[in-house]
Amino acid sequence: MNEYAQELVHYLLRGNDEEAINYITEIINDQNHVSLYETLITPAMHHIGKLWESNQISVADEHLATATCDFVITTIEAQWLQTGESNDKKVMLFGVEEEEHYLGLKMVATVFRENGWNVRYMGPNLPFRHAKTAIEIWKPDVVGVSAALSYRLPKLLETIEQLQEIEHQPDIILGGQAVGHYHVPPEAANQVFAMRNLTELQSWLQQDRKGEKNIDFTP
Repeated sequence: MNEYAQELVHYLLRGNDEEAINYITEIINDQNHVSLYETLITPAMHHIGKLWESNQISVADEHLATATCDFVITTIEAQWLQTGESNDKKVMLFGVEEEEHYLGLKMVATVFRENGWNVRYMGPNLPFRHAKTAIEIWKPDVVGVSAALSYRLPKLLETIEQLQEIEHQPDIILGGQAVGHYHVPPEAANQVFAMRNLTELQSWLQQDRKGEKNIDFTP
């Protein structure tokens, strides 16, 4: 973790949202959101997660840091987001059922907005029957699904199979740490895309604009 992310950790653990925003403002240097999230916010939150896993901070501390980070992300997007020229494409984003982590999903929503997409961010822990209804009504071009923890992988696989049965066949992007345990099978490579980070998502979006989407980033 770099020194800038380490400093942000201190603000988040103390719940100092105003100081965190001021700190980010001082060092942002015209970075786009992908760079900001990848080099600062994501490493900070991963470190906080490790502190919790090793019992160096309490559940309450972790919740405070997460809530503070949520507010910071929302504020940064409101202040600095420059949406790209609209491309009339739609994406729906949600976390699989019982998955409560959502900050990564919010950052993904920002990246899509920066690229001119119409975004519906549905939040975490969305039962598939409700997701399916929303998808069939709105008919997004892309459905993004997140699963942060490895033991959510069976639910993620089940969700992928159900999404592939949707009549209008949206592209499916997968995110979250559980994706590291999944490899897209060859027969699904034209519809299912696994993203290990926001940089890969940004690359995929650039390829999408060129009509070249059949890229699997997983090892």
